[in-house]
Amino acid sequence: MNQTKVVLSEQEIPRQWYNIIADLPQPMPPVLHPGTKQPIGPDDLAPLFPMELIKQEVSADPWIEIPEPIVEIYRLWRPSPLYRAKRLEQALDTPAKIYYKYEGVSPAGSHKPNTAIAQAYYNKQAGVKRITTETGAGQWGSALSLACNFFGIECKVYMVKISYQQKPYRKSMIRAWGADIVASPSTDTNAGRKVLEQYPDSPGSLGIAISEAVEDAATRDDTKYSLGSVLNHVLMHQTVIGLEAKQQMEIAGDYPDVVIGCVGGGSNFAGLVFPFLKDKFAGQPLRAVAVEPTSCPTLTRGPYAYDFGDEAQMTPLVAMYTLGHNFVPPPIHAGGLRYHGMAPLISHLVRLKIIEAVAYQQLEIFKSGVSFARAEGIIPAPESNHAVHAAIVEALKAKESGQSKTILFNLSGHGHFDMASYDAYFEGRLVDHALPESDIQNALDLIKNYPPVE
Repeated sequence: MNQTKVVLSEQEIPRQWYNIIADLPQPMPPVLHPGTKQPIGPDDLAPLFPMELIKQEVSADPWIEIPEPIVEIYRLWRPSPLYRAKRLEQALDTPAKIYYKYEGVSPAGSHKPNTAIAQAYYNKQAGVKRITTETGAGQWGSALSLACNFFGIECKVYMVKISYQQKPYRKSMIRAWGADIVASPSTDTNAGRKVLEQYPDSPGSLGIAISEAVEDAATRDDTKYSLGSVLNHVLMHQTVIGLEAKQQMEIAGDYPDVVIGCVGGGSNFAGLVFPFLKDKFAGQPLRAVAVEPTSCPTLTRGPYAYDFGDEAQMTPLVAMYTLGHNFVPPPIHAGGLRYHGMAPLISHLVRLKIIEAVAYQQLEIFKSGVSFARAEGIIPAPESNHAVHAAIVEALKAKESGQSKTILFNLSGHGHFDMASYDAYFEGRLVDHALPESDIQNALDLIKNYPPVE
């Protein structure tokens, strides 16, 4: 491939999302009602989500049509480019071929608008006036603010407090698109006030912020809740990434041996990887690697069990890898990966050994992010640095073995609003965090009385 990048035309934007549930080799465990502990039905989710999204959440259809109003907004940045990282390959002196799908070209600077636009559209169709949500690093909050602005919907964002403090310009971005934003835990909800009473200096967590946003939505008739990751329909909306990447890899005359993405809740990873897993199910040899921080090692050290998605236990019980719903991760700078659980779909695929999972420390992923920036010019988001580092690890393995491998990873967003994190790295203020074994035991103790996973 002589080209540096492969760019598709707007006419080649996918017109359907891929629903991997249709091709799973084994069905997923059911989602349970938080009160009855019995499998939930669509009516149980109706207070939080519009019915069309609920239908997508439980659908077994392999393809879901993308409405034209969503495609029209996608055209602002989609299709996103696929790059061949030639300069990085040269810097590493590796025989490996490295490709990356770059989602930082969206107005919000990440992959998140792929589902934010869809969710805002379906809420608008249902007559919803207001949407609440949580955000970790701020990428999801800014994406939903953008989407709500386009569709004329009021938006309230609960941002994890440590990220609220670390990333002030994310707050500005969210406000520029017309949304209201508060630091979580906040005094705006019972869930937030309860945490502050016990832990006045709490740095917050996605679990706490979810509790606040869910409570806000559940107590108002004009409001629905929106989630930026984890849920089936969210991961499905992101598959436009991988569907485009498959077209672009074909144009490049190549196919990946390994596909890589960072994971917090799992949406950007699923978006790139799931369309390729369809090939894997059909016999294509392919490795898929999910990369997480060692400070929040959900997939690599957490138990697979039923747990709540939020700290206040307001969400349904889902089978997933979890560190316990009351887990508050260390305040690392990859705020988008600070979630106690993992998407049930990704958890299920890891459990079936279809997906591999690895964890890396904060300092090594920033080192790789800087190496990437100096070779390719793009400064990655701290979350994306995990995928960058894993790709470099794979490329160096290929160098050691002398075998050429084709590596594809998702550069899920740029780091332009995360430069304080890079400053901390350059000034030696970042430190590595390894999760104590006692925290894993706390998770086991917390969930031991929940229904077992069959």
